[in-house]
Amino acid sequence: MSCQEIVIERILPAPPAVVFEHWSDAERMAQWMCPSEGMTKASVEMDFRVGGRFEIVMHGEQDYHHTGEFLEIEPDRLLVFSWISAWMDEGEQTTCVRVEFELAEDDQTRLVLTHSSLPDTGAYDGHQDGWRTILRLLSDIVSSRGDDPR
Repeated sequence: MSCQEIVIERILPAPPAVVFEHWSDAERMAQWMCPSEGMTKASVEMDFRVGGRFEIVMHGEQDYHHTGEFLEIEPDRLLVFSWISAWMDEGEQTTCVRVEFELAEDDQTRLVLTHSSLPDTGAYDGHQDGWRTILRLLSDIVSSRGDDPR
């Protein structure tokens, strides 16, 4: 089976340190890690260190479980983690997500999310739509909170 890659680039209205903090803190992540209109919240547990694991449960009409391990962490610059999603067929669940944070004009963040090794199934479309919604929600949250992410 072939694999596909999702690449999404966004300019977020906050500096890289603020945006990165929303990826590195479970309480903050739970506010925006909801990929569709039918999902109202997420539960997030994480051990934010290289080799640390995380679990994200997206709550809606049914719960969607995602787990993984942090593979690379460069504060305010780079985050790489494995991603195991219940949406994918057995035996093809582990994929990789790379999130790059770069300072853009006006103290904003150019964020590039690359999700690789996705199976060529409906999981690709679901994840592409999900990441787009998630990044829109993240943008809304960092925009409304400015330099104070809490």
